[in-house]
Amino acid sequence: MPGYPPVVESSFLKIKSIATLPAVARKVMELVDDSGTSAEDLRKVIATDPALSACILKIVNSSFYGFPQQIGSIERAVVLLGLNAIKNIAIASSLSKVFKTSLIGPEFNASELWLHSVAVASCAREISVRTKVGSPDEVFLAGLIHDIGIMIEMQVDYTKFMDVIQTTSQNEHITFRQAENDILDANHELFGGYICRDWNFPAQFEYAARFHHDPLQLPIEDQPLPLIIHVADVLAARLGEGYSRTVETQTVDPEVLSALDLSEADIETIMESLAEIIQETHQLLGCSSSS
Repeated sequence: MPGYPPVVESSFLKIKSIATLPAVARKVMELVDDSGTSAEDLRKVIATDPALSACILKIVNSSFYGFPQQIGSIERAVVLLGLNAIKNIAIASSLSKVFKTSLIGPEFNASELWLHSVAVASCAREISVRTKVGSPDEVFLAGLIHDIGIMIEMQVDYTKFMDVIQTTSQNEHITFRQAENDILDANHELFGGYICRDWNFPAQFEYAARFHHDPLQLPIEDQPLPLIIHVADVLAARLGEGYSRTVETQTVDPEVLSALDLSEADIETIMESLAEIIQETHQLLGCSSSS
């Protein structure tokens, strides 16, 4: 993969203390990646974050999982949900805090971007299930983080970022990335890919953040996750869910569909159920949504 432009790397040196995944989420990621981790090990870490503990208990007791009895302990929740699910919940909960920023202008609300991200994550998971490409939970998380670079841009230079917002609001013919490149000398894909690397996310997450607008640029072996996120991004925008000015097209390239073995009929079927799927996701992530 090509490197990152100097403007991106230098920006992270300025904001590194701000653009950091919370310590609890980092520790959970480390533990899940360690094959020797037990449910009790995770419980001890999660117990240090009451909000995360409450979130996990809410999710494990939701209708989404439908366990017959109420689950009252984190350790039991870890056993029932599995380590990867707990990791994803921890990251999702942390991400919602990143999106709950006070740096909001008249034409941009970070919570609207979170709504779009949840919609993309919901759609991406559905595509993963239908195509049997990737792990649905991992694909969901990639959908949540695909536009995280926008939140980083706000921290890098708020004034210039608002210039991007104003420019794209006033001129429908310029893409969001064009405005970013003109004003910031970089774009949200670059910032997003870089922070995924900084947070030690799997390489596929970096690819999804960096190439979700042009996934066919990647080598074939690295395309599957970015392809799914690209399609989900377009469908979420087509539905009009949240802030989707970043999305550059309302149609999906036939080559992208072919690469995922999806048909236009599949897309229509997903669109028919997408609003309901997104609503279910909001209920599931109600503890971590900024809406």
